[in-house]
Amino acid sequence: MIDLYTSPTPNGHKVSIALEEMGLDYEVHTIDLRSGEQKREPFLTHSPNGRIPAIYDRDYDLSIFESGAIMIHLAEKSGQFLPTDTVGRSRVIQWLMFQMGGIGPMMGQANMFYRYFPEKIQAAIDRYQSEGRRLFEVLNTQLGKTEYLAGDYSIADMANWASVRTHRAVSKSRVWSTFSAGTMPLRSVPRRREESRFRSICVCFVMGKKTRKRPKTLLKAPNRWCRASNRTE
Repeated sequence: MIDLYTSPTPNGHKVSIALEEMGLDYEVHTIDLRSGEQKREPFLTHSPNGRIPAIYDRDYDLSIFESGAIMIHLAEKSGQFLPTDTVGRSRVIQWLMFQMGGIGPMMGQANMFYRYFPEKIQAAIDRYQSEGRRLFEVLNTQLGKTEYLAGDYSIADMANWASVRTHRAVSKSRVWSTFSAGTMPLRSVPRRREESRFRSICVCFVMGKKTRKRPKTLLKAPNRWCRASNRTE
């Protein structure tokens, strides 16, 4: 059994998606970010950095923080979505780290400076939005070559999509747009791999309990990366 300490943010969704995809038993403990719960005990016992998500694996009496480390642990625990051969494993981890060190932080800073920073610093806004655009193009280029980022469907796809799905298209085409935008052309979106896969695009949190109901703001999008540059919703 896994105890998941999280909040409904892109970073939190990565682990929720992985747990759902892997079919692992888990219990959600919602962390109230607005009240600063992530900076206090007992959460700090699981995440010394004071950031969500974190998990506690009861089978190993083990707390894990940092979403990438959590996803690797879950993949190894379940035996899914992370190859065991050296080459395949390396490819998945490379694209997972791409999200951890690139997509996630750049989108986070872009959002912070654009929406929440007390003063508008245009140079900072331009810097992070430009870098976000560049990183999206890197993903787009890779998905023009392979159906999934690392060859087969993996934790790398789950992690990157959790962040990218929140972005409203940064150009008229050739980039990913959020499903809720509705009118923008899509180049690459998750698409259903099998009927049994991706039972929940995004786990919502209602009073600390997990539900597989999809947010109303998301369209009924398929769940596999899809190269469809001319597609519109």
